[in-house]
Amino acid sequence: MIDQLSEFESIELVCDIFDVPRSSYYDYKNRDNSIKPEDVKLRAKINEFFSISRSSAGSRTLVAKLSEVGLNAGIFKVRSIMKDMQLICKQPGPHAYKNATVERPDIPNHLNREFAVCQPNQVWCGDITYIWSGNKWIYLAVVLDLFARRVVGWALSDKPDAALAVKALDRAYEQRGEPKGLLFHSDQGSQYGATKFRQRLWRYQIKQSMSRRGNCWDNAPMERLFRSLKTEWVPSIGYRSFVEAEKDISFYLMDYYNWQRPHSYNEMISPAIKEEKLNLLSGIS
Repeated sequence: MIDQLSEFESIELVCDIFDVPRSSYYDYKNRDNSIKPEDVKLRAKINEFFSISRSSAGSRTLVAKLSEVGLNAGIFKVRSIMKDMQLICKQPGPHAYKNATVERPDIPNHLNREFAVCQPNQVWCGDITYIWSGNKWIYLAVVLDLFARRVVGWALSDKPDAALAVKALDRAYEQRGEPKGLLFHSDQGSQYGATKFRQRLWRYQIKQSMSRRGNCWDNAPMERLFRSLKTEWVPSIGYRSFVEAEKDISFYLMDYYNWQRPHSYNEMISPAIKEEKLNLLSGIS
């Protein structure tokens, strides 16, 4: 019977049988199902950036990275592609912080959570965290410039002592050209209150500031950096050796984090690029 009907009548009959609007049929028929080269390129780049980030890049980060290479895609499109490609982003869970008000009488909290800094080399923050390597914990000290949240110094050791904090500070001071008039902020860890560390600050003419006891929010940028490192980069079972940890963490801090990873504080550009843009605007080569 259908063979004896016109094409229009056949379509109308089949749509009625399956309760499908004719407009849906014509939309499907006229849809371009060909593979578009630009879509292939977009998916390839999303997969590349996602892999480089070790499955940590979310849709906002990927949109920013795509823009850097001239590919414009909205956040919803990127999310749709990630879902289609089964790219599941690592997201850290919520972290509870304690409230506290006790300062060290001899080292007040001069920073007082004023984390927005208008120039590099005005305020540095420091902290120490632990990472599993081989069959024991190793310790990482980092110095962060608050202007663009750039890592300017770091050190790794099997001992969480003042020498570790001093080594990270020395590297930062040398790398940044021995700046003057700095404020250095940290928590009340014994390493930062030790005579050895405070003497080094005095030698470099750096003013010291300390968080209130037990108050992680007073040093929130450092907390965020370590959280990103551990959730995005460090293997879930730790490193096999100190040498492997040192090489991999160095790459994350000085290359990936500083130069490649978009930072929400910097309107989704990396810390080092933000500093370079400031230099261009200031006429500094």
